[in-house]
Amino acid sequence: MHSLLVSPFLGQYLLLRPGHPTGVQIPESRYEELRNAVAQERPLPAWLGHVTTQAWNMRLLDDGARDQVLVRDRSRLGFGKASWEINLGCDHDCGFCYLGEKRFAGLAWEDKRLMLDMLREAGVLWLQITGGEALIDSQFAAAYEYVHDLGMMVQISTNGSQLHKARMQELFAGLRPYRLTVSLYGATAETYDTVTRNRGAFDRFVRGLDLSRDAGLPVRMNVIVADENAHEVDAMVRLVEQRWGFPHQVFSNMSPTIGGDSAPLVSQAAKYLTARTPFRGCNAGHTFFHVDPHGIASICKIGRDPSVNLMTEGVDALTRLGDIAETLQTRTGGCSGCSKSGACRTCRPLARLHQEAGDNRSLYCLHGGYGS
Repeated sequence: MHSLLVSPFLGQYLLLRPGHPTGVQIPESRYEELRNAVAQERPLPAWLGHVTTQAWNMRLLDDGARDQVLVRDRSRLGFGKASWEINLGCDHDCGFCYLGEKRFAGLAWEDKRLMLDMLREAGVLWLQITGGEALIDSQFAAAYEYVHDLGMMVQISTNGSQLHKARMQELFAGLRPYRLTVSLYGATAETYDTVTRNRGAFDRFVRGLDLSRDAGLPVRMNVIVADENAHEVDAMVRLVEQRWGFPHQVFSNMSPTIGGDSAPLVSQAAKYLTARTPFRGCNAGHTFFHVDPHGIASICKIGRDPSVNLMTEGVDALTRLGDIAETLQTRTGGCSGCSKSGACRTCRPLARLHQEAGDNRSLYCLHGGYGS
């Protein structure tokens, strides 16, 4: 298993250590030097040891040092990041979930491998594995290990329900993610179990976070605020800061489901809603993309239609995402000719979901009072 990763990334060249969030940018000449040394089984250059010591206090083993370095080839497609829903199934049943109905369905194992191979060929270096709840997928561990073998830096998004299990702690201790993003839904068992509709969930969650803290895993917390748990906002933040000491963010703005159902918005805690910053565009579909459990790729998690089918069309289908992104970001329908588009805080795909759900414009539109 490699302990160093050398990879092109959006016109740059990076030296990374799997499981660590920081990296070192290197010039193209040093990328080529490392690529040739590994390919030709020659000794690694002396400067590499100096860099790894300075960056991570890491000493390369003299015996078999080349085996510690994985050098990725350039991609003709030039993507850098992606997110992947391994499965939409979940062991929680939160009413505000943007996924709506969460069915257990997805690709067979060989098709998962094929899809992940295509992500690497596309140039994806940073991969977020999410769900549903990713860790309850029966093939999660195998997929996680395979992604590491391909030379990707992995972030896991999870509700934390499985982190108390020894097999998960062993998996992450052996192959660290560069980030483990965990959502928190309450500061007490009564509130947490009510929000997730899962009896005993809070106790399992706390045990898993305690183990993750003791293991030094790179956890980042998302404190999710809804009407059902808004009375515990301060207590949730104290729990994160005082018990675990993890960095955290507070999220309170809900969105319609990906199918256009406005049900999650009922759970919003009006007192805690925050104004987003003005939307200035993004690189969705150009440098990053999203893949659902069936290998359907879209520009992002929100703008899912139109999409391309990796399993039937192959990796070259991703080249169409750029044009799809430009089309989806065009302000059409109720946003055509908007006089406040320069200050709008909602991207067009998200505004479209709100419109299809028949939502009050005050939730997403400056003309309706949003963010004023």
